[in-house]
Amino acid sequence: MTLADYHHLFPLQHGSRQVFVKAGARGYPDPRYELLARILEPFGERAVDLNPGVGLVSAELLEQIPVDLVETSRACLRCLEQSFATHPQARVLRGLPWEAEAEAYDQAVLVLPAERGSRYVELALWGAAHSLRRGGRLWIAGDIRKGFETYFKQAQAWLGYGLVSHREGSLRVAVLEKENPTPPGEAGWESFEAEVWGRLLSFHHLPGVFSTGHLDPASRLLLHTFHPSLTEDVKGRTVLDLGGGYGGLSLPFAAAGASVTVVEDDWVSVLSAQASFRANGLEGRVFHSDVEEALPPADRFDIIISNPPFHLGGEVILDVAQAFVQAARSRLCSGGRFYLVANSFLKYEPLLEAAFGNLSTLRREGYKVLRSEA
Repeated sequence: MTLADYHHLFPLQHGSRQVFVKAGARGYPDPRYELLARILEPFGERAVDLNPGVGLVSAELLEQIPVDLVETSRACLRCLEQSFATHPQARVLRGLPWEAEAEAYDQAVLVLPAERGSRYVELALWGAAHSLRRGGRLWIAGDIRKGFETYFKQAQAWLGYGLVSHREGSLRVAVLEKENPTPPGEAGWESFEAEVWGRLLSFHHLPGVFSTGHLDPASRLLLHTFHPSLTEDVKGRTVLDLGGGYGGLSLPFAAAGASVTVVEDDWVSVLSAQASFRANGLEGRVFHSDVEEALPPADRFDIIISNPPFHLGGEVILDVAQAFVQAARSRLCSGGRFYLVANSFLKYEPLLEAAFGNLSTLRREGYKVLRSEA
């Protein structure tokens, strides 16, 4: 797969509707979305989809009522914008599910984002309850192997009456009616401190981002590759962090004097990285970006680092990591270096060899740190 292949959007006919999909975009194929799209019953005059993915569920609702699609993923937003930009009843919005307009909707739909952790799901459910008018309906879809029963009970506690309307294998769909006033909610900001390269840094994040509460061991291993002998080499360099999360890799580089740029698909992570830079008095550019698509075309970097994701909606998917490798090759200055850290079982070596024509394994301690040079 080339970088152009990764970025290509192509149409998918789903029932009577057409939506656009692409590599790296959540929501298709995904049986939770497909089940909810098949059995959903539109209700009222206005709806909100708080985890639309590529828009399978919203496409069905839009047959009858206006829908606001609130999405965090830049890859998904690109698909939604292509699918619904000219639809008179659709509004595609970048945002967090718990920031939806209060008591503005008759219907809310939510495919439970269980892969993001229980706190994120709870906030999304609170956002759905908060967004509904009294008498409004919430439809949720999920998997009993991934906490559906617990989340359904939480939704009942906030809204009131609810029932499981459909069962299909381990999949469930429930519908609830808002009978209760929504209790106050909290945004959920958290922080922790970690010492990297002799400096104590404060990392701030919202729920649902990768490695909450601590620097993950893979990122620490990559950072230790530079310490102590190579950190002087960082000063004054231009550094790109592909898939930077809340800044676990990029903040230490900025603190060491590098000019840092972060690209991140997830809006929750973008907000977290921006908060982390501010909290430490550091400067860094943070782009909400599907791999490198939001970067200025002429941008090139001395060092590119990445701890790439390999899950999409709970499934192991390597398309994004492959796109990261190819983006790194296209964005490195001549003589620049690309450092990638990954689980040992992931077969990234052929990708780097194919893209760069060279490869070194610098560390192998549970995880592996790979380097290629332009």
